[in-house]
Formats: sequence, C-alpha cells, structure tokens
Amino acid sequence: MPSLKDLRNRIASVKATQKITKAMQMVAAAKLRRAQTAAEAARPYAERMAVVLGNIASGITVGPETPRLLAGTGSDRVHLLIVCTAERGLCGAFNSSIARLARDHANRLLAEGKTVKIICVGKKGYDILRRQFAEQIIELVDLRSVRQIGFEQADMIAQKVLARFEAGEFDVATLFYSRFRSVIAQIPTAQQIIPAQIEASAGSSDAVYEYEPEEGEILTTLLPRNLTVQIFRALLENAASEQGARMSAMDNATRNAGEMIKKQTMTYNRSRQAMITKELIEIISGAEAL
Repeated sequence: MPSLKDLRNRIASVKATQKITKAMQMVAAAKLRRAQTAAEAARPYAERMAVVLGNIASGITVGPETPRLLAGTGSDRVHLLIVCTAERGLCGAFNSSIARLARDHANRLLAEGKTVKIICVGKKGYDILRRQFAEQIIELVDLRSVRQIGFEQADMIAQKVLARFEAGEFDVATLFYSRFRSVIAQIPTAQQIIPAQIEASAGSSDAVYEYEPEEGEILTTLLPRNLTVQIFRALLENAASEQGARMSAMDNATRNAGEMIKKQTMTYNRSRQAMITKELIEIISGAEAL
C-alpha cells in the first residue's frame, strides 16, 4: 500500500494535470469560435463554385478539348491521396479517424492492383501513415509555423498537386479531411477532386446560359481555382474540427482528473485515519501496561 507521502504526491500531480487540461479546454473553446466561423463562411462559396461548374460542364461534350481536370486522363491506375490532419495531438480521435479512412481507401486500391501515392498535410497524419505506407508517402506539407490557415496555404498545396498532375504522376486525386458538424461530432470525409466530380443536381437548371468566352476556356480557368477552393475549405473544416475535438477531449480529461482526485483523496484520508487510530491504540495499550 502506498505511503501517505506517495498519495499526496499523486494528488498534487493529478491536480497539476487538471489545471493544464482545463487551460487547454478554454484555449480550444476560444479558438473554436473563430475557426467555426471561418469554416461556415467558406461553405457557401465552395458550394456555389460547384453549382457554376455544374452549369458550365452541362453545356459541353466531353472530348479531346475538354480540360483534363474535368475529363481525367482516361485511366485510374495511379491514385494520389491528400490526407489533411493536424500538426498537434491531444484532440481525441480526430487525427486517427482521418488516417483510418485514408488507410482503408489505400488498402482497397492496393488490393485492386492500383498504385497509391500519398501527400500528408499535417505531421500527425504522417506519423500514423508512415508505419504502413512509408514507401507510398511522397511529400509532407508542414504547416506548424502557420498560426492561422489562409488561402495562400491552400493555393500552395493546390499548385503542388497541379504540378504533379501535369507531369503525369497520377490519374485520380482524393482529398481526406474531417468535416465539422459540432463540438462532439466531426465527420471524416473523402472527396475526389481530380477529375472534378460535378453532381448532376448542381448543374440542373431550367435557365439556358450563353457564355463568352466558350465553356472550355472558362473551365480551364475555373477548375484550378476550384481545386484551391476545395482544399481551402478542407483546411478550414479541419481547423474547426480539431479545436472542437480538442475541447471535447480536454473536457473529458478534466472530468477524469477530478474523479481521480476524489478517489485518491478518499484513499489518503482512510490511510491517514487508519494510522491515527493505530497510534492511539498503541498509546492507550502502553498506558494500560503501566
């Protein structure tokens, strides 16, 4: 049985940890509001971009002149997975859930005989995936020095992806991130971005549009922009999801620390009372012996 000194040290250690988790919870709560506002503000723009692309794409016929970002390369042999996770941990299952979705997708492609390449955006996803896919990881995008995610970071990642696509390094690109729903709910999401997937409902409209210049020229400009927008949205969704997951995880850790302190304090009081009782019995027994 631990001594009273050991119990006091344990209680003091858990109290110190509880202060840290409580502080981290408050910091995450403060950052969450800003991150959530940014993520929600980016959704209408990304969705409207999909509507515009759908309207334009519905008026053209896929052929040799169709941009490759929309029509693809005509093959799906090489797949590029862009896995977006956080740079730091202590946020529950946020990083592992995204990495698990990407890992399952990669394993399925490999089982079909496809070639898989991975770009990791965020150190935590890299640390998880490199255990199994060290040979498939071709690049790590480190954003630890970035205090607040901006459009320039998304554009930088998009330019890297576009350069590899133009060089013929892959045929299909899929983006992995966590979509923010609430503080306790973040949804791991896989979204194909090359070739761009245009939903039929996005382009459905009774109105007839005439475009100047031609649809193909507009798509040539809009499709790279759409790639950057989708990556930017994924980064913002990830930022909000990360803070929500961290807030929830630190709240649970603070509660668990409080319960542990109660148990340790009860054990300490019982041990102390037992020692006092034992000393009193020894004193009384000694006095009676005299």
